[in-house]
Amino acid sequence: MTELSEQSVRNNEGENRFEIEVEGERAVAQYDRRGSTIFFTHTEVPPSMEGQGIGNLLARTALDYARKEKLRVVPRCKFIAAFIERHPEYADLVDVADGTS
Repeated sequence: MTELSEQSVRNNEGENRFEIEVEGERAVAQYDRRGSTIFFTHTEVPPSMEGQGIGNLLARTALDYARKEKLRVVPRCKFIAAFIERHPEYADLVDVADGTS
């Protein structure tokens, strides 16, 4: 498999998702951006791509993007929420007030 990095991840704004394609398969982290808040709604990694850190790469790239753009994050996706729990350096991005709506 090719060495993957944040440069392998594409922010497909037209489809509202971060995506990475490997050997014809695509993993995605869906989002809904509203003003200065980004809601992560779903992450999907095909079975053939599991166990290679691709979901983590998507999450890290998406959250780094949110930080760079000064966005508040609402992790409605269980995968993104779990990633933030495991990587507390991203906890400051989470918008607690919007997360309960």
